[in-house]
Amino acid sequence: MENALLILIITISISTVLNVFLKRYDIPTVIGYVLAGFAISSIFHFAEDSKEMLSHLAEFGIVFLMFTIGLEFSVNHLKKMKKEVFIYGGLQVILSGLFFTALALYVFDLEIKSAIVVGSALALSSTAIVLKILNENNQIHSGYGRTTLGILLFQDLAVIPILLMVSFFTSETESVSVLLLETFVSAIVVFLILFIIGKYILEHFFNWIMSTGSEEIFLVAVLLTVMAASFLAHIFGFTYSLGAFIGGMMIAETKYRYRIESDLIPFRDILLGVFFVTVGMLIDWHSLAYYGHIILGLLVGIILLKGFLIFGILRFFVQKRTALKTALALFQVGEFSLAIFALAYANHLISDELNQIMIITIVLSMIMTPFVLKNIKKIADLMTKEPTVLRERALKVDQYQDHIIVCGYGPVGQKLVKTFRERKLLYIILEHDMKIVDAEIAKGEEAIYFANAAQKMVLSHFNVSDCTAIIVTIENEIQRQLICENIASFDPEINSIVKVNNSAEEEVIESLGIKHIINGRDTIANMLAEEALACHLNLK
Repeated sequence: MENALLILIITISISTVLNVFLKRYDIPTVIGYVLAGFAISSIFHFAEDSKEMLSHLAEFGIVFLMFTIGLEFSVNHLKKMKKEVFIYGGLQVILSGLFFTALALYVFDLEIKSAIVVGSALALSSTAIVLKILNENNQIHSGYGRTTLGILLFQDLAVIPILLMVSFFTSETESVSVLLLETFVSAIVVFLILFIIGKYILEHFFNWIMSTGSEEIFLVAVLLTVMAASFLAHIFGFTYSLGAFIGGMMIAETKYRYRIESDLIPFRDILLGVFFVTVGMLIDWHSLAYYGHIILGLLVGIILLKGFLIFGILRFFVQKRTALKTALALFQVGEFSLAIFALAYANHLISDELNQIMIITIVLSMIMTPFVLKNIKKIADLMTKEPTVLRERALKVDQYQDHIIVCGYGPVGQKLVKTFRERKLLYIILEHDMKIVDAEIAKGEEAIYFANAAQKMVLSHFNVSDCTAIIVTIENEIQRQLICENIASFDPEINSIVKVNNSAEEEVIESLGIKHIINGRDTIANMLAEEALACHLNLK
């Protein structure tokens, strides 16, 4: 116990000092945590006794991360993302896995079972790092962020059959059919239990908790929900993080999602920091020195090959720039790959030498990721340019005054613009889907711009402070909230009109100071009631 406490104190001290220093140079905190882990494992020998304790603690960092991601993606939202998850993600994992398996088998002359393990592990990317950085940069709902998230979700699902495959390679009793049947039955049971709890019990449970008026009890109830969902998945043989993600999706259907997310962020970030410390502790400097040339060659090869594979797969489905940015976000090998190699090594499927080489290669690829994601736009600009016409139009836009800003050019936005055009009002349209912008420019619409209204600098660029009104019509609930937060940060008195879907969202937007809120559900209900009453009166 004393050693465990001492290692925690030393870990926190080193990571705090390192991160304060690194932040001055705008280097992500992830790097400070990894370096702290490497330092304590290299300098302090007693760190070995505490690695397992820290690893268990660190796993909750990924659990809380996946839970908060689940909060942003309800069941309905996930249905809308089925293309990103199952098509893009499925193709990426299968094709990357086959490609790296073939390389391991024919180039590095590994045995078939070892080659399959290596190939499958290298197909995975780092959920913890990539989603953390995307969340920090508010890019989780961007074009490449959505594609990246979809692929990462499928990768997390793929961990389960990969781990089962490793177990099967070393199992002398169970057949593939038995393992697959058990997994399928377990999956159905887990989803049914969590779905029933989420749909019929969870909101009533939190209503009961809120009746106490205690912040402390509410937070304990949230922690209980996260851990219970994770443990339930684990009991049935799945990862803790998958259970947490499903639990988050269930809560996303309730009115408490935003409050729960804000309460959990401190826990998530602290425990993720511990996770990155344990990643740094996996680096053995003896192996790094002895196999350095092999590790460097593998690192460069894996990054380039994986990046090209992802880009090549996505190029058939999305814009070239989106495919490139997604490839840049997912080039690394992830934390679940470490778990796969640990299981394979414990079952003698790979040698100690190969295990150490792969661990260090994976960790180094993860260390590189924050730097790439931080500069992803600059790197993408070097390889492919944004559409010149759109960029020049955005940069050279006139200094508008007394104009109407329409955020989103879906069906509602189009009807609004048609009315403004007929009345010869001055308007501009901000739309983040490049295909829609290209199509409208081709039709002759000069007031549409390729821009993300959820970014504060975009609203500033289009002079939101001097507009007559800004109307938010986009369908994405998270984007709507971000736009409203940005509007309020300029001036709460800006004439802003926002369309929302339900009363819960109306309360959230209203709390930001937005005065004109159109509740789609209530408005339609009122219109239907008026029509029904009119029909009733006519009948009389």
